[in-house]
Amino acid sequence: MRTIKPVKVGDCLLDGKHIYIQSMLNRRSDDIAGSVEQALALEQAGCEIVRAAIPDMDAVRLVGALNEKLRIPLVADIHYDYRLAIEAAAAGVDKIRINPGNIGDMDRVRQVVEACKSRQIPIRIGVNSGSLEKELLAKYGAPTPEALVESALGHVAILNRFDFDDIVISIKSSDVPTMIRAYRLAAQKCPYPLHLGVTEAGTERMGLIKSAIGIGALLADDIGETIRVSLTDDPIKEIAAARDILKGVGKRKGVQIVSCPTCGRTRIDLVKAAKEVEAAVANLDKDIKIAVMGCIVNGPGEAREADIGVAGGDGCAVIFKKDQCLRKIPESEIVPELLKEIEKL
Repeated sequence: MRTIKPVKVGDCLLDGKHIYIQSMLNRRSDDIAGSVEQALALEQAGCEIVRAAIPDMDAVRLVGALNEKLRIPLVADIHYDYRLAIEAAAAGVDKIRINPGNIGDMDRVRQVVEACKSRQIPIRIGVNSGSLEKELLAKYGAPTPEALVESALGHVAILNRFDFDDIVISIKSSDVPTMIRAYRLAAQKCPYPLHLGVTEAGTERMGLIKSAIGIGALLADDIGETIRVSLTDDPIKEIAAARDILKGVGKRKGVQIVSCPTCGRTRIDLVKAAKEVEAAVANLDKDIKIAVMGCIVNGPGEAREADIGVAGGDGCAVIFKKDQCLRKIPESEIVPELLKEIEKL
């Protein structure tokens, strides 16, 4: 098990005991009202840490507006201009995302560190394959996992030089195997909390697939303290996807649906039933497993292992609760009868 140096981001403690879901605002930074509206929607959907781009001094106004309404921690995304980091810290952000190596000389880094240290604000070092230093590209020939980790640890060393150790690291790539290997290597080499993500993962379908593979593989290795599913879409979809990934690898409790892919033995419209059940329990706050199975081959066994489930017959189905067969029902009653039993749990 990896030993993690705990880092506090607002009220969130990154120590490996809870994996936090993040997202990022995609409204224009000068759209204050729209950004606040989107941040509140993300919080309502289950986002636990939200990030906002601060591209210029005018955008610093966004920090106060968000803090006034939000209960979750706010991260300021800063590139190049060290003054933005200092002003964002003064405005009350809970974390700064910056790369110390690209903001100028060491005096500028020192000023950022002092601003963060005095307010107990952590710094997230964000490295990705598209912004790797030229000397590392020359050394490794490509943004390899080793190059990405060397870059991240180089930025860590800069912060350590100023006696700063409240650090979170992200090492992202749009190439899933590179991303996985880089995080695994980083987990071996440093104790800092890791923020997982596949950068520029794509639109909803492919972005979900790539994120599930990359993030899921690392979570299964017990690597990662925060995650972000990066989609070219409404960021609300990122939250649902992140929750499903966490549930899929057993890192988050909640409703899980087990359903079979159907075959020639199926005599009910299982696809329709499974989708209706999924939609009906989407916002259910219960830690249960629901089985929606098509026939008697695997159905009763899988359904018995779930908290509640159905196994299809010929135009009918049987409802199971754990290892108990409750009753036989017609196909038309599968969803309402199953939901009745779920309400009792």
